[in-house]
Order: sequence, then structure tokens, then C-alpha cells
Amino acid sequence: MPSDFEYTSKNCWEVFDNDTAQAEMDSLAQRYIDFLSTCKTERLTINYLQKRLADAGFVGCDQDFSGDAVMRVLRGKTLFVARKGKRPLREGFRLVGAHADTPRIDLKQHPLYEDCSVGQAKTHYYGGIRKHQWLARPLALHGVVVTKDGDVKTVCIGEEPVDPVFTIPDLLPHLAYKQVEKKLSEAFEAENLNIIVGHQPVIAPKKEGEETPGIQCACSGIKAKVLDILNTKYGIVEEDLFSAELQAVPAGPARFIGFDQALIGGYGQDDRVCVFAGLEALLSAETPEHTQIVLFWDKEEIGSEGNTGAKSLFFEYCVEDLIDAWDAGARKSRVFAASKAISADVHGALDPDYQDCHEKLNSALIGHGPCFCKFTGHRGKVGANDAHPEYVAFLRKMLEDAGVPWQMAELGKVDLGGGGTVAKFLAIYGMDIIDFGPPVLSMHSPFEISSKADLYATKLAYEAFLRT
Repeated sequence: MPSDFEYTSKNCWEVFDNDTAQAEMDSLAQRYIDFLSTCKTERLTINYLQKRLADAGFVGCDQDFSGDAVMRVLRGKTLFVARKGKRPLREGFRLVGAHADTPRIDLKQHPLYEDCSVGQAKTHYYGGIRKHQWLARPLALHGVVVTKDGDVKTVCIGEEPVDPVFTIPDLLPHLAYKQVEKKLSEAFEAENLNIIVGHQPVIAPKKEGEETPGIQCACSGIKAKVLDILNTKYGIVEEDLFSAELQAVPAGPARFIGFDQALIGGYGQDDRVCVFAGLEALLSAETPEHTQIVLFWDKEEIGSEGNTGAKSLFFEYCVEDLIDAWDAGARKSRVFAASKAISADVHGALDPDYQDCHEKLNSALIGHGPCFCKFTGHRGKVGANDAHPEYVAFLRKMLEDAGVPWQMAELGKVDLGGGGTVAKFLAIYGMDIIDFGPPVLSMHSPFEISSKADLYATKLAYEAFLRT
């Protein structure tokens, strides 16, 4: 019989076993399904967030922050959002930070070629993928192509039922005897992740005296056909692909999973589930005590590099402008030191078929609420932010008062698991921060799995935090 002094995480389905909570959960899950199905790139995600925020009264500010509910976008991929609190900014803010990028397949700068009567596009994968998961499945093409005169062409092919899709072919089992004997890391080569984009060649007009027309030779016939289609549809030429950002992602909508429709399956849930939960929490947590900041970054999956990643100074510059507008004279260092933050990122759930990869006593269970990851990094906590116990205790009390179930875990066995998030890049400012997000199955795959109960609990948790 368990002792009264023992701790066991609570199942969200038991906590939310009432009609009101179930109705709210179902409504949130349906909005999330629609969001996941629509927002498959960083740009699409940020566009969605901007619209929702504008509808809620947030004002875009490129130069200064003069309103009480403001936002600023960087390069269409990173978004800073702030709502003024009752207390002065010098008493700190509450920050929820998530990342809008997700693993994918990018087209190379010289993508188009043909071989063996098939038109293909060369690719370079982005983030941590398992290459074999991307083979022999329908893919959609998203992104932008910018012409020399600065005209931005938005590309979206493969999402509508009438659209064609793209795919990366796989080797038939009859010829894969040598491949299956290789290590998984060697069996699938990155340079072979080439996407099929066409098959029909351009045929040159039949010349007098010829019995059959010849394939046009100005460039390869199949490649020429693909370029003709791109020019007709988007008004672009091959050179424009040098200034393009085209991503291949799984085609089709997110879906509910299971007879009970209690799970959600779809691409990009790491970390768009936290992006969505953070947005919904912000829109619900009005009239705050402390200033609320929600940040959506790019480039987390490749180390938070670049001017749109968490390593950039964009966040710091925004806070400087916020201080000038809302609490002139406050010291930036004091504002940061008085603040509290959550790195809103998902956690790997205990997989029923791969339990030996986890240390079960310190693993997350899907359906048991958002998961604290006290430290990230790998092996001896290298590259980690390690949250202080005082802060963990503060958050425990906050969630208990809000009636939100939660759990705590680490990612995999010591020396065999680990990962990184944006937390360490915010910790340098002196604010308290911890990783906190829902557990996900099949993480980084083209079809990740989350629980709609965890989504609901995560939204409530972020809302409680933003209100503290």
C-alpha cells in the first residue's frame, strides 16, 4: 500500500473528468489540429500567430513599444510578444519561450536534375531526423522564392486534395540484402534523400523529315518541364532558386489517433505544441501582475544559431525598448535578474515498445501532464541549464494552487540520452528558467504523437505561470 508521503504523477484524464473540462479540452484540441495542419513552416507559424494576436488587440511595433500589448517580428521567423503588467517592469517579467522551427528536408541551392528518366531535387536535411522515416511517403513543398527585384513568391504544393505531392523513393526489399546488413546510421545516406519532382520531358517540335519528335536539349527534358511549370505557376526561373527557402514536409493534415480520438498525430509537434499552448495561455491570462512576455524563436533544432535564433540579441534589444517605453530608468540587469522564465519545449515520452531506452523511474508518461526537465545536456549534464531547487519549489506550489497535473523526468538513460533547448541561452541573463512541456511519442518523426489531455494541461500550466 503506498505511503501518504510518496509522490505519484496524476493522470490528466482523472483530473479533468468533468463535462466542462472535457468540452474545453476538445475545443482546444480541434483548434490545435487545424493549427498543426496549416502551420508547417516557421513563416506560416509566425503569420498565424501575428493574426491571432492582432485580432486580440496586440499591436506590431518595429521601432518602439508605445502600447500595452505589443509584438515585433524578425525576418518573418521569430516573434516577441509582451503585455504590460500592473507592477513596474523593474520587478521582473514572466516569460514563456518556445521554438517554431522543426526538423525537415530543405532543397539545396542547385536542386534540380534528372537521371534514369526521373526528375529530382537535391536536398539537405535540417535538424535531427532519422533518415529512413522520410522515405516513400507523400511530401508537400512549402516556402518562398525571392526574385532579383525583391518580389516574394509563396510556394505551397501538396496540401490540397487536387495537388500533386512529392516523395523520396526507397529501395525495394528484393535488392536490399546488403543494405539491411548495414548499421542504420550507414544504410541511409543523406545525399540520397533526393525528392522526385517530375517525369514528363519537354518534347521538341517535330522537324520535317523526322519520324518522331526529339526531347528538347536546351537543358534536360524533364528538368525543362519542371522549370516550365515553375515559371508558369510562379513566374520564376532557375536562378531564382538561389534566393529561395523551400522545405519538404509531410503532406496532409494532422489527425486524431485511436478509437477514442484522445491522441493527436501530426508533423512538427516539437515544438509547435508549445507554441500553440503558449499563445492560447497568453490570450487567456489577461490583466497580469507582472509583464508577460512570450517568445517564439527559430533555429532551435540546429543550436539556436543565426539572427533569428535564441543566441541572437533580438530578445535583449526588445527588452531594452520595452524598458524605455514602460519603465524608463530601470536597469536592464535588474529587470532580467527579477524575472522568471519557462523554456517551453516537449519531452520524450516513455515509449511502450522501447522502454529499455529510458530510465523508467525518471521518465515521462503521456497523459500525465506537462513535464519538468530540471536539466538538459548530455552525459555529465554537459551543455545543460540546471534549474535551482528554489525555483522548482515555486513552480510546484504554483501548479498545486492551479490544480494542474504535472510530472518530472529526464531524457533517456545517463550516457545514452540527452538533448538541448533554448534554456541555457536565457539563463545567461540571470533569470530563473526551467524546461517544461508536454511529453511526445515518436519525437522528431514525420508523424509525432501527443495527448490532447497533456495539451490542455500545458495550456493551463502556462496560463497559471503568466498570471503569477
